[in-house]
Amino acid sequence: MRPGNQHHQSLRIVPVEVPKALRRFIRIPWLLYADDPAWVPPLLIERRRHLSARNPYFAHARACFWIAYRGMRPVGRISAQVDELHLQRHHDATGFFGMLEAEDDAEIFQALTGTAEQWLRGQNMRRVLGPFNLSINQECGLLVEGFDTPPSIMMGHGRRYYGPRLEEQGYGKEKDLLAYRVNVESDQPPGLRQFAARAATSEVRLRPLRKSAFAEEMAVVQTIFEDAWSQNWCFIPFTKPEFNHLGESIKFLVDEEFVQIAEVKETPAAIIVVLPNLNEVIGDLNGRLFPFGWMKLLWRLKVRSPTSARVSLMGVCRRYHESLLGAALAFRLIDAVHASAARRGIRDVEMSWILEDNLRIRKIIEAIGGTVSKRYRIYGKELA
Repeated sequence: MRPGNQHHQSLRIVPVEVPKALRRFIRIPWLLYADDPAWVPPLLIERRRHLSARNPYFAHARACFWIAYRGMRPVGRISAQVDELHLQRHHDATGFFGMLEAEDDAEIFQALTGTAEQWLRGQNMRRVLGPFNLSINQECGLLVEGFDTPPSIMMGHGRRYYGPRLEEQGYGKEKDLLAYRVNVESDQPPGLRQFAARAATSEVRLRPLRKSAFAEEMAVVQTIFEDAWSQNWCFIPFTKPEFNHLGESIKFLVDEEFVQIAEVKETPAAIIVVLPNLNEVIGDLNGRLFPFGWMKLLWRLKVRSPTSARVSLMGVCRRYHESLLGAALAFRLIDAVHASAARRGIRDVEMSWILEDNLRIRKIIEAIGGTVSKRYRIYGKELA
């Protein structure tokens, strides 16, 4: 945290314009979480890839990044983004902030958010939402509950003071995103499997992902996801390059049985995607895969596999949303990966994120024993 004898030094907000500054921007969390046992250092190679111009997100979005300095010492960071796909779909003149990390100092938060807001006004935005790192289809939300346990794969962490500091700058709650914890070893309530069996006829078939046709299967997953989520708050579809980019990122992690596709009359109708919790096995690598980190990672994934996992994606096509068949498809998908996870020695599964007002899915998760373990908040502010 902030050394008191340095607080008198002037605060500067400097844009990230050269590779050296981007490396420093990526490294700022290491300065802030050194004393936090729940923080998991992200893989540096992945963070560089995420913020690289090669990320297909930047084909439809523009962004700016800043570092806050006291003297020569980095003390915080922020990004601001304008996503043309969001504007085309929602017509709401809304921009975004993200990548927020900072010492516990109101002046730093004021300077960082003020800089991002000024940039967004210059882009003709009238409203700001965040944090999005960088879009709603990536890591998003500020942790406001559940600080004492490490985040799951592709989920964020944060300091307890982040929320109050943002609120001091005029930000208010826009939407909460929930992470549910499900104990794989606990018995499901009596009657759930019977309900799923009764509601799902012989026309329903579940099958695992075919890795031998990975590109075609990812196209199926994308089609179902975009139909199932299309009416959700703030939704924007992936572009094909973005979804391919995501597929490349997770392909080595995905077990065929951990991606289940439900078909109705041989037509794909629902999907679930489970990722082993990589955060369990990278914590002591300190972000580095080289020179020996990659060998440790491969060994751990094969020999000492994670005991937790995350349902990162689940969706049922909209035409089944209000039907018994739709609920049955969701239950059957969860049951299928539940059994696969138990065989692999996985004890806990996080289902995240779930919109707080998505009561239909929340009831299904709670029916199988899921409890809220973390809460992430999207904040909003009008740009006068």
